[in-house]
Amino acid sequence: MIETALLALGLVLIVEGLVYALAPSLVEQLLAALKQMPEETRRIVEVVAIAIGLFLVWVAKALGA
Repeated sequence: MIETALLALGLVLIVEGLVYALAPSLVEQLLAALKQMPEETRRIVEVVAIAIGLFLVWVAKALGA
């Protein structure tokens, strides 16, 4: 279990690092767009992202990861 959690955390850090390294201006634009969104909309987007992440983890585990 701890191996899976460490793997997931490592993958998140790799993806986030790549985004910041390859497209820093895009990150700034995204943050500006998020700042303009109402708080409730941001919360809904975040909950949807969590649900998608949980689904992907479930699929990975079902495939034997």
